[in-house]
Amino acid sequence: MIKTANLLQKLYQTLNEYINSSSLEDKLLERELLIYIGGEYCPKSEAKVSVYDHGLLYGDGVFEGIRAYDGVVFRLKEHIDRLYRSASVIMLKIPLTKEAMMKAVLETLRRNKLRDAYIRLLVTRGVGDLGLDPRKCQNPTVVIITDVIRLHSGGAKEKGIKAMLVWVKRDPVDATSHEVKSLNYMNSILAKIEANIAGMDEAICLDKNGHISEGVAENVFIVKKGKIITPPTSTGALVGITRDVAMNLAKKLNYTAVESNITPTDLFTADEAFFTGTAAEIIPVVEVNRRVIGDGKPGPITRRLMQEFEKVVRDPKEGVLIYQ
Repeated sequence: MIKTANLLQKLYQTLNEYINSSSLEDKLLERELLIYIGGEYCPKSEAKVSVYDHGLLYGDGVFEGIRAYDGVVFRLKEHIDRLYRSASVIMLKIPLTKEAMMKAVLETLRRNKLRDAYIRLLVTRGVGDLGLDPRKCQNPTVVIITDVIRLHSGGAKEKGIKAMLVWVKRDPVDATSHEVKSLNYMNSILAKIEANIAGMDEAICLDKNGHISEGVAENVFIVKKGKIITPPTSTGALVGITRDVAMNLAKKLNYTAVESNITPTDLFTADEAFFTGTAAEIIPVVEVNRRVIGDGKPGPITRRLMQEFEKVVRDPKEGVLIYQ
């Protein structure tokens, strides 16, 4: 009896050590996740699309990045609505209804037993031939990935990150504008490469008129004299869902929040600056092109918005429950 008790105590201690030494993300990576592709679920190691898929050949498709927090898929309906708007712009007919797409996202999370996750939802034009003509693609490909995502480490949210304005201009609104969340992200990748080479955490792109547009995958905000400002979509910036959340939170907290053109000088001389995005959430920017923003620390308004954001993303009223 004593031996059994000792054994159970040892097992409990070992399990405790494992739980405390491993993050949730590490544990997820230890088991193979299931990926939704065209109505079927397959292990990550076996998940494949055709080399003739226009999404691979030409970046022809749309996508959404979505997050689940503590069993709630935050703003799922809004993300699905934006996916279908993007598809409409590029004249891509998604083979599922919005309701069916939402159910597929939730089912993928359930099959992977996830409560906290990053969701990548893609719809490509589908399989065609080596030519550009989209009429050859009869059946769009739908892919749903539920996993984790890591952007910045080392206490980035507490300390803030460093960014730089890059030579890569945002595609204008009369071109492959980032107003549409398409699979064509070469514009952002080139900007990210430049930031990497310079040893910066993130890149910020200008529009063709020299105004601030957005980061490689984030909206940009500055704070000047208590006013919160973000660029308009006329700069080619995406209508970000986290951007809208930040604007609404700011107004609820009685801050003035507006869309307005921002020049590089406005950014360099801002009191505070921060990025918003589904993957990034809200993250302070404390330096741009070696210019220190404010006092070089996350500002009080940014910190307040971050605190309120952490509350709202876990509110069941702000999303859809995974397990009901």
